[in-house]
Amino acid sequence: MATLVLKDAYVMWHSVDLSDHVRQVTLNYSAEPQDDTAMGDDTRSFAGGLKNWDADIEFYADEATSKVQQLFFADMGSTQTLIVRPVGSTVVGATNPNYTGVGLAVSIPLVAGTVGEMQMAPVHIVSAGTLSRATE
Repeated sequence: MATLVLKDAYVMWHSVDLSDHVRQVTLNYSAEPQDDTAMGDDTRSFAGGLKNWDADIEFYADEATSKVQQLFFADMGSTQTLIVRPVGSTVVGATNPNYTGVGLAVSIPLVAGTVGEMQMAPVHIVSAGTLSRATE
């Protein structure tokens, strides 16, 4: 059984590698269940509907040019390409797939935090196109 300790994830948004600012990344993929239960059935059944993906990425806040705050402030409400893979320092392959999708940035706190703690910038991105998985 192959296991992985996530410690070098790769995250690129709008052609900018932000991996060195990522504290946590979650890429979700789902299909909407559609009820196809018919008269006479005694158990509910479902068919797969439209697929959906979204991403929650917790960044360390950074106001520098082309970094987290400036990049997402400019991109809020617009679509850009998101690329995520489990290990950034390893080539794309069967055990290190590259996930790519066009996403819509929908939220980022501009200033948030507690005295004496790192300022974090959690970003929420929703699907604006198909999510692909590449292993080559």
